[in-house]
Amino acid sequence: MAAPHHARMGGMDDVTVRHEGDTPTLKPVSILLYSDDITVRDKVKLAVGPTSSGRPVEWTETATHEGTVMQADANAFDLMILDGEAAKAGGMGIARQFKHELFVCPPILLLVGRIDDAWLATWSEADAAVAHPLDPFVVKDAVDAFFAPASAGA
Repeated sequence: MAAPHHARMGGMDDVTVRHEGDTPTLKPVSILLYSDDITVRDKVKLAVGPTSSGRPVEWTETATHEGTVMQADANAFDLMILDGEAAKAGGMGIARQFKHELFVCPPILLLVGRIDDAWLATWSEADAAVAHPLDPFVVKDAVDAFFAPASAGA
């Protein structure tokens, strides 16, 4: 893999963007979506919708292992959604590769073949998993959980 990601500084600047004279706007979230099946990618994007936890979503789609690695090397994503059922290079192996090779690896949501395969997400070191067939409400909730504001009591 190419040069590792550099850590981004945390804080309010990650969440809000201020323009002089404007009210603050929420910073978009950047999501890498990998699947060799365009219908899977379309289902995920439709389920998530234009926003996640009130923040606009910017999608980067990939259909190959090489394209996914290239995008991960070149960009800092807020979340990666990887299809564990993709042919040739499954998202489980890519997730494990990224967790071991990227200096700063964003959270990973893995799409697994069935709920009984969720244990494989543990092996891949993914942060969460959703099973096929993709329930749009489950996908939306899983993605939103990554971007939900921390509770005041936490």
